[in-house]
Amino acid sequence: MLPKIVTDSSVILKWLYRTDEKYLEQADKILQDGYTNKIFILAPELAKYEVGNVLLAAKKLEVGKAREALEIFYSLPVQFIAETLGHAKGTYAVGSKSGITYYDASFVALARKEGAILVTDNPKHQQKFPGVKVIPLKEYR
Repeated sequence: MLPKIVTDSSVILKWLYRTDEKYLEQADKILQDGYTNKIFILAPELAKYEVGNVLLAAKKLEVGKAREALEIFYSLPVQFIAETLGHAKGTYAVGSKSGITYYDASFVALARKEGAILVTDNPKHQQKFPGVKVIPLKEYR
């Protein structure tokens, strides 16, 4: 069985938008490990909306560049997991105990549910969560 990695939107965005981004080498290593079946990459379905919103609102990509980025995005070796009632309850519990948003908690809860490692470049995710191993992106090898 392959090791499972949950990547949050901060990591996924590095695969799509590389300008002024740190830790691209580590992000590329995750992607390469996914393509070569060394790991199984997961993310909550919510990541699709977060990534699309960042490309639109923060990066302000023009339509042609956004289409290219989205084509790449939807071809990545990432299994997007739809939220179920059980996952929603787990997400809510993580958020209420840790004080992070429901959005951020969804990545932590998915990692816990799947027995996966959460890899992130989001400092909010880098705190300690019982039952979840978190690796800052800069430390991914």
